[in-house]
Formats: sequence, C-alpha cells, structure tokens
Amino acid sequence: MAKRHFIPIDADVEDVSERARILIRRTIRTALATEGVTQGCEVNVLLTDDRGIRKINRAQRKIDKATDVLSFPALELRPGVPPTGDDADPGTGLIPLGDMVLSWERVAAQAKEYGHSKSRELAYLVTHSVLHLLGYDHLDEGPDKKLMRAHEEAVMTALGLGE
Repeated sequence: MAKRHFIPIDADVEDVSERARILIRRTIRTALATEGVTQGCEVNVLLTDDRGIRKINRAQRKIDKATDVLSFPALELRPGVPPTGDDADPGTGLIPLGDMVLSWERVAAQAKEYGHSKSRELAYLVTHSVLHLLGYDHLDEGPDKKLMRAHEEAVMTALGLGE
C-alpha cells in the first residue's frame, strides 16, 4: 500500500511504542483504501489519557467526561462517497480529513474488558474514527449504525483483525 497519506501522530502519554504508531498509520491507510479513497489525505492523530480526552471533549463538545475516541472531520462528507481532488489543500495537494483523539488508557481498559489485544482495540478505534472523518455516523441503533458497523468489520478483516 503506497505511503501517500500524511499521518502525524502526537502523544502526550509516555508508553506509545513505535509498533503502535505503525499500526495506527497502517489502519488509517487500510481504512481509506477500503473506502475507495484514491487521493492523498492528511489525518492528524493525538494519543492522550482519560484526563486529556475529557478536557478536549468538554471544550469541543460540551460533554464533561472521558471517552475512547473523538473525531473532528474537516469536511462534510457523505458515507460511501470518497473525497475528491477538489477537496485537496492547494498548498499540500492533500485532502485534510480531520483530527482524531484517542485515550491510550481506554485502549488498554477496553481491550481487557472485551478480551482481546490492545492492538485489536487500537485498530478498531482508529477505524471507527476514520469512518467518522469520512461521514459515517451511528446516532441511533438504526440503519446508519448498521452501515458503519459493516464498514468497520470490512476494514478490520482487511487488517487481519476481524472477529
């Protein structure tokens, strides 16, 4: 898979390995490819703890609690309709998809809770966030959530991390 996407990863937590960073980038690239994105994109990633994600959630969404992942799309996209070159930043030639924030604490806690590896949980949360950046949502238990879950499973299967 070509490395044509720009995926900076910042971390304000100590224990993020290079292996985890590689998995994050591979997951983002796989999700974009699975969704038919053919243009180069930029996705900014922040790894933080529960305190950090709670602060961001409170400031950006007025929700005063920690969560596992936050997604901040830069574009208003529709599910299943990949961005085009028209969406690209003229300076970089990349499509700015947006930002994701992950709670490193939640990755570990949820992996333990669900009985799978931290790698699988990390890949799932990154996939979930990429799909939000691409316009998918899951506000209720209806068809939108089912569609998003199906696309999450397709990406996880492509990564070799399906159920």
